[in-house]
Amino acid sequence: MVRAHIVVSGRVQGVFFRAYSQREAVLLGVTGWVKNLFDGRVEIMAEGEKEQVKRLIAAVKQGPPQAYVEDADVEWLEIEGEFEDFKITW
Repeated sequence: MVRAHIVVSGRVQGVFFRAYSQREAVLLGVTGWVKNLFDGRVEIMAEGEKEQVKRLIAAVKQGPPQAYVEDADVEWLEIEGEFEDFKITW
């Protein structure tokens, strides 16, 4: 099990990016949250099996059709096991 902090930049707000991220995470069995940042980026905290989290990272690097992802910074952290599901938060 792993934890990843992901910050995605580009045209990622107002294009259903959070809903897309949540849908992908749920399909992969990954828990955590996604939220918009005030500077136009999207922040994700994800926990789960390493391969599933890697798949989530690959999905958010692509993004939904309306998005344009410039970069996705990933920081690997120690798992904390604090999440029960994957939520869109503020």
